[in-house]
Order: sequence, then structure tokens, then C-alpha cells
Amino acid sequence: MHEMGIAMEIIKIVTDSIPKHLKNPKVEKINLKVGKLAAVVPESLRFCFEVVSQNTPAEGALLHIEEIPVNAMCQSCSYSWTAIEPVFICEKCNSGSVDLLTGRELDIVSIEVEEDG
Repeated sequence: MHEMGIAMEIIKIVTDSIPKHLKNPKVEKINLKVGKLAAVVPESLRFCFEVVSQNTPAEGALLHIEEIPVNAMCQSCSYSWTAIEPVFICEKCNSGSVDLLTGRELDIVSIEVEEDG
């Protein structure tokens, strides 16, 4: 389950991103963008995050995951579409020369932190 490794890396990034001057910071929410091709199961990531966030400033934080669809564009005819199946052939001209525009993301978009007191 690679979601555990991802959750651990999120905690590291979040912890390292908290300004040092904050007293008793508490992470309220972490916003992620996860592409469909990143092979991340959102429920598994949330579960792993709950486990690894214990005893950290992110314990109890909401992990908001925005799933990003796979958008492709044909290099031959410039047709763009959202791929539903894992077949990357142009729907218009059947070319195999395709660029994936979105769908591979695994990004922390924002971190919401509250300072105690």
C-alpha cells in the first residue's frame, strides 16, 4: 500500500511548512490534487493519514482530496478529450501520438494552520 508512504511524506511536508514562530500550531485542513493516474485510493490515503498524523500538528486535520481526471490531447489533430478508459488513442483520428495534459498530479495545494492563543 503506497498510500502509507504518501501519507508519511505529506506529514513531513506539512510539518516542515509550518512557520516556526507559531505557538502550538494545529493543522486544520490539507488540500490535495490527486490525478486519476497517480494510482491513489482516496479512502486508503485518508486512513493512512489518520494513522501517521497522530501526535503531530496535523492530527485530526481534514484531508481534502480533489481528484483530477485524465485529459489528453492528440499531437496529430489537436483534439482534446477526457479519457475514461486507460487507452490513449485519439478518439477523433485514432492516432497514438497523445500528450497527457492532466491526471498524474499528486500535489499539496494548500495547508490551513491555526495558532493556539
